Amino acid sequence: MDKRIIITEMVNGYIECLKEEERSKNTMEKYRRDIVKFMAYSDGREVTKDLTVAYKEHIKERYEPTSVNSMLAAVNGFFSFMGWNDCRVKRLRIQRKVFCNESRELSKAEYERLLKASSSAGQERINLIVQTICGTGIRVSELPFITVEAVGRGRAVVDCKGKVRLVFIPGKLQKLLMRYIHRQGMKSGPVFVTRTGKSVSRSSIWKDMKALCQAADVSPEKVFPHNLRHLFARTFYGIDKDISKLADVLGHTSIETTRGYILSSGAEHFRQMDRLGLV
Repeated sequence: MDKRIIITEMVNGYIECLKEEERSKNTMEKYRRDIVKFMAYSDGREVTKDLTVAYKEHIKERYEPTSVNSMLAAVNGFFSFMGWNDCRVKRLRIQRKVFCNESRELSKAEYERLLKASSSAGQERINLIVQTICGTGIRVSELPFITVEAVGRGRAVVDCKGKVRLVFIPGKLQKLLMRYIHRQGMKSGPVFVTRTGKSVSRSSIWKDMKALCQAADVSPEKVFPHNLRHLFARTFYGIDKDISKLADVLGHTSIETTRGYILSSGAEHFRQMDRLGLV
C-alpha cells in the first residue's frame, strides 16, 4: 500500500472535483487554503488518523471553534475524495449562540450615520451600494446581479452558489438607483462598476466602507458588507417573526444558518427581565 502523503497534484484534483460540482469560486479558494494548511502541518509525513487528530488539537488552540469546524470540513472532504475515509475526524460540538457580540452588531442608527457620512463626502456610489445591500439583504458577491435591467424590473434574478432566487428591489431604492443610472448614462449591465466598466470588487467596497467610519462615528469593527446583510435580516425578522420567509429571502437552504443572522446583543432580553418585577 502506497504511503498517504499529500502533494499539490492531489489538492488540484480535489479542487477540480469541486469545480465540476459547481461550487462557488470563494468556496474552492477557501477549501484550497485549508487543505494547504493541513499539508504544511503534515510536512511530508504520512497522513493517518492520529496525525489528523493532532492537527485538530493544533488548530483548536489557534482558531475559534466555528473556524476549526470549517477547516476540518475542507480536510474531511479531501479525505473522502482520496478514499482516506479512515482519516476523517469529528468536528467540534458547539452550543448554539443565543446572543451576538454587541461590539460587532451594527445598529440602524449607525447605519444611517454611515449613509449621512457618505452623502456629505459626495461618495454616491458607496452610499448606494450600502443601501442596496442593506435594503435587499443580498451578499456583496451578488451585487453584479443588480443590473440596469433588474432595476428597471424592480427585481433581480440571482444565480449564485448553484442556486437561483428572486431578489426584490424596494420601490424607494429602485428610484434612487434609476436616478443614478440616468446620471451615469448607463444602458445595460451591472450598476456598480469601476471607471473601466468592471464590477466593483469586494475589497474596494470594504475599503470604501471603512473610510466612512471616522466621520460616521462608528467602530470599524462593525463596518463591513456582510454586517449590512445581518442588519437587514434582524430588521426583516422583527416585522413578523417568520424565520422561514427570511430564509427564503436570504437564499439559505438551512434555517439553522438563518438563526445566526437574527441574534441580538441581548439588550432587549435584559430590559424584559427587568420588567418582570420578580426581584
